[in-house]
Amino acid sequence: MLVGCDFSSSPSRRKPIVLALGRSDGVRVQLLALERIETLPAFAQWLGQPRPWVGGFDLPFGLPRELVQTLRWPTDWRACMQHYRSLTREQIREAFAGFCDARPVGGKFAHRATDGPAGSSPSMKWVNPPVAYMLHAGVPLLLEAGVWLPGLMPPGAGAADGVQRVALEAYPGLLAREVLQRRSYKSDDRAKQTPERLIARKDLVNALEMGQTRLGLRLKLSHAQRDALVADASGDSLDATLCLLQAAWAQREHAQGDALYGLPPGLDALEGWIVTAPVP
Repeated sequence: MLVGCDFSSSPSRRKPIVLALGRSDGVRVQLLALERIETLPAFAQWLGQPRPWVGGFDLPFGLPRELVQTLRWPTDWRACMQHYRSLTREQIREAFAGFCDARPVGGKFAHRATDGPAGSSPSMKWVNPPVAYMLHAGVPLLLEAGVWLPGLMPPGAGAADGVQRVALEAYPGLLAREVLQRRSYKSDDRAKQTPERLIARKDLVNALEMGQTRLGLRLKLSHAQRDALVADASGDSLDATLCLLQAAWAQREHAQGDALYGLPPGLDALEGWIVTAPVP
């Protein structure tokens, strides 16, 4: 099974975690279902179900090495994550704000090596979007479920219950920009859910169905699914589906012999890498 996850660090009925479930057959990726999960405990329960999958998750899996070293946190990934999860969100904000305050204007945030190629926000940002809190909420749940994170954990790690679940850091904006460039296709603000964004979603879905991205995959949808992706003005359903396609690409790379599911072999094992992001 393939999974795409649009994650929320504080899920609710209004802003749930959205999962796109699917399967691939050659270059075709079929969307089977969209699931919405309204609490982190329910998400943990879903992750722990004994069924194999490869998933793309829209949350950072690591912090910038420069930040970790400056704060004198452990530089081993698992030890760093254990330390990070022990902190409160307020402690995280204070530590990161202190780091930024000591740096010049225009260079406040530290970046991971993958941020430039992916066009992603620094994983230490705590607002707009609060990806630092997404890491804080999400990665511990993946670890507790026995999920394997290629590139960050040794081969064969995870699968404590004998079932292999593979999680990859995904970023829907990377694939969406390939089609739409700078056109916006979503907003949580009802006042900004404009006809122009609706048209952008239609164009994006059409391009995915036609296979018009460098991933070389074609999305298979029913008429009802297509309507649902276009109608969701928040973009959450479409973002989960974009992550599903990134997971499908990774699964294909693995099937062709790539043990790292398409991640670059020289990636920083503290920072991680966004799947499908080009290597400079």
